[in-house]
Amino acid sequence: MLIDSYRFLPRSFQPMYANAQPVEGETEAVWAPFEKRLADARIALVTSAGLSLSGEQDPFDLARERSEPTWGDPSFRVLPHALAGRELAMSHLHVNNTDVLADHNIALPTDVLDDVVADGAVASAAPRHFSVMGYQESGVRAWREETGPAIVELLRDDRVDGVVLAPV
Repeated sequence: MLIDSYRFLPRSFQPMYANAQPVEGETEAVWAPFEKRLADARIALVTSAGLSLSGEQDPFDLARERSEPTWGDPSFRVLPHALAGRELAMSHLHVNNTDVLADHNIALPTDVLDDVVADGAVASAAPRHFSVMGYQESGVRAWREETGPAIVELLRDDRVDGVVLAPV
């Protein structure tokens, strides 16, 4: 089934993607079959909300994004599964962060993941999750060559079987 997500873009974004081309050398869709049953799998979360631990981690680079609107900070932050009351910060110019900061489950659904683990639908939650800054039009090469592989290595270290992307 083909889903035309392009039609859901705000009209102001459509010109940026109207003539999008594949990255050089990338002609096939990336796909990996999920072979384990969810009830036997460890799941991690990846959010594009630009979340960081307030006072503990540097926030994402909003100053550069403000001066270069098509640039997105290609770095990532590691967030513990058990937030234990730790305060999150959100670096995102395209989303009102009030609701996400009031309830992190909107962008990083750790409590929801705990519920499906408790119900036995998923075996376990990964000990850590990952936050990136969305809107990576100009930074896609750095994301593909540095950020993505670094996150994958940490996911493998944590023996993660699957990832839920929580886009914002």
